[in-house]
Amino acid sequence: MLKRKIGLWKDSLRMSVTNIWSSKMRSFLTVLGIVIGVTAIIALVTIMQSATSEVTEQFVAMGTGRLVVTATGTPLKTGLASADLETVSAIPNVAGVSPSVSFTAAVKSSNDWVESATVDGYNEVYFEHNAGLVARGRSLSPLDVVNRNHVALLDATAQKNLFFGRDPLGETIYINGYQYQVIGILSDADSSDVMTQAQGSDNDDGRLIIPYTSAMTLSGRRNINSLSVYVTDTQYTDQVQNDLKSVLNAAFNYKDDSYKIINMESLLDTMDTMLSMMTMLLVGIASIALLVGGIGIMNMMLVTVSERTTEIGLRKALGAEPGQIQLQFLIESIILSISGGIIGILFGLAVSYLFSIIADLPFVVSGMAIILGVGFSAAVGIIFGWAPARKASTLNPIDALRSV
Repeated sequence: MLKRKIGLWKDSLRMSVTNIWSSKMRSFLTVLGIVIGVTAIIALVTIMQSATSEVTEQFVAMGTGRLVVTATGTPLKTGLASADLETVSAIPNVAGVSPSVSFTAAVKSSNDWVESATVDGYNEVYFEHNAGLVARGRSLSPLDVVNRNHVALLDATAQKNLFFGRDPLGETIYINGYQYQVIGILSDADSSDVMTQAQGSDNDDGRLIIPYTSAMTLSGRRNINSLSVYVTDTQYTDQVQNDLKSVLNAAFNYKDDSYKIINMESLLDTMDTMLSMMTMLLVGIASIALLVGGIGIMNMMLVTVSERTTEIGLRKALGAEPGQIQLQFLIESIILSISGGIIGILFGLAVSYLFSIIADLPFVVSGMAIILGVGFSAAVGIIFGWAPARKASTLNPIDALRSV
């Protein structure tokens, strides 16, 4: 019994392949719809997962246990004072507080100058919680901040503009006419920070980091309008955020819209949700191509059944059972759809790989996308091949032979 079933499957498979091969152009055009649909699904899912991986990596690099405060203040108090920063630092489970001051300034070296470089003021906490920011030299120290030392770190663009072909470490520069000493060179990791990019780190004139206390003096500011609060452990983020709200409410006399708190962990979750929804939407749109391909398979199989009416009648007259006829046509449909699915997977991976190179994104091979591609194509073959196969199996052999 088992041998008979295996033989039946082998015969059906052999005849299906022979029939598909005998109509090469028709089979190619039928498979093409499946190829386009699966290629679109694989490419879109893989590209979106690559983008998600890149965004997640950047947020994790920044530290998910980080709260970013933007204080717009009130007419009576335009920002946070030093006493407010001390109060924030004293909140339980706060690992550190890093104020930030940003402005543009003319910067001059002994030979070159730039008109409008980005100058960011931070303290030592910023470097402690963002590893790998300094490529050469040293970062800011607590003494640099307390003493308002005139020291600076340059990014690669500022180094090229001000010290082309020379080592800037230890050299003197002038920021808005004030003398500063170069103590370090920033790495590319600093410019890849999402928040740094949002602050405009892609300035063609370059970017410098100095102590925030010196930056306040240079920019003429008396208060802090932006700071990052680092949490000892992400499990305390919500608790610290609530305590931080209490401190800020007291500082700004409970004035509405006087400050905003961005929870990097919540922001990451929101980004993941948005990207997942976008992925599902794009997959749904791409699935329309698969639907069209499935209709193409059903149309081809129905035409094939009509053209092979005599063959079906002869096979039934010779004793072939309806199940055997149905199996053969169903196998033909599945072979066409799975072949299109495999080709579509290869094309989809190739497209997403090229896109990752062009967009400078990591190439992430999605196992889920491959399973979706194979599963969808097989499902299309079964669903859209069932009706033609059923029609073939129910043909009356006498009526079929009468059409000879």
